[in-house]
Amino acid sequence: MRRSRDVPALVAAAREGDPRSVARLISLVENGDPALPDVAAALAPYAGRAQVVGLTGAPGVGKSTTTNELVRSLRAGGHRVGVLAVDPSSPFTGGAILGDRVRMQEHTTDRGVYIRSMSSRGQLGGLAAATPQAVRVLEGAGCDVIVVETVGVGQAEVEIASLADTTLVLLAPGMGDAIQAVKAGVLEIADIFVINKADRPGADATYRDIQGMLALGEREPGDWRPQVVRATAVRGEGIDDVVAAIQKHRAWLADTGNLRLRRERRAAGEVEAIALGTLRARIGSLREGTALTTLAARVADGDTDPYAAADELIKGL
Repeated sequence: MRRSRDVPALVAAAREGDPRSVARLISLVENGDPALPDVAAALAPYAGRAQVVGLTGAPGVGKSTTTNELVRSLRAGGHRVGVLAVDPSSPFTGGAILGDRVRMQEHTTDRGVYIRSMSSRGQLGGLAAATPQAVRVLEGAGCDVIVVETVGVGQAEVEIASLADTTLVLLAPGMGDAIQAVKAGVLEIADIFVINKADRPGADATYRDIQGMLALGEREPGDWRPQVVRATAVRGEGIDDVVAAIQKHRAWLADTGNLRLRRERRAAGEVEAIALGTLRARIGSLREGTALTTLAARVADGDTDPYAAADELIKGL
């Protein structure tokens, strides 16, 4: 039996907190359903109401455990919380274990928490291609804080910075020396550093390394200086300090106008991605015809160059 795609009804039910409707809307987004433009239009009035917190770091630093404790602390503060946990896809089978939520089972019966695991589906940068639109679904569902936990692929996982209002980078003792800390590009996107597993040997050295790296940075008066917070998520220690740092950064964003700028950049990225996807689909359809084949033959024969051929192809769109 075909499931209903009554988008207004799904959005209305999601607004009432129905988890099945939220799940259905995110599935439409993930699958690129033809109803997706209707979904986006129905959700547009609710955009920009949630605080989006990105959480990234290398595998093994405790991202899922920290996310679990963040949810606990945020719920204690009366917030309605959404979690998008992105897991890596196998390059061989295309499947994903979606195991992040295993560590968050205690929240599954809480009506004030919605947890969704997403497969990266081969997308680079630590996120899934559908993550920005899934954030919009959770905003529409009334979540006032949305935590996006990335795959955890290493030094180049920086895409989260373009999606989140506040980006947390988790570190742990024993994950590398000071040179490793300085060269890791993922550290440049952090609004807040969380030294997790701070009860382990080497935590103080990691703290000093990050503080030393921050001291080398050039900042204008009034610029945000990334906070460095110690925590031991498995014990729930230091998590309230992390939440306090998130709130402090949110206040700075609002006071300086940077919150608006970040969200405009996020929207620009979404629009660009959708436009590029549409162009790729149209170019793909040309492969079935003769236009692209003819241009390719002319380039191969040396009758024209690839740039001129590309210009001609775009004009034909």
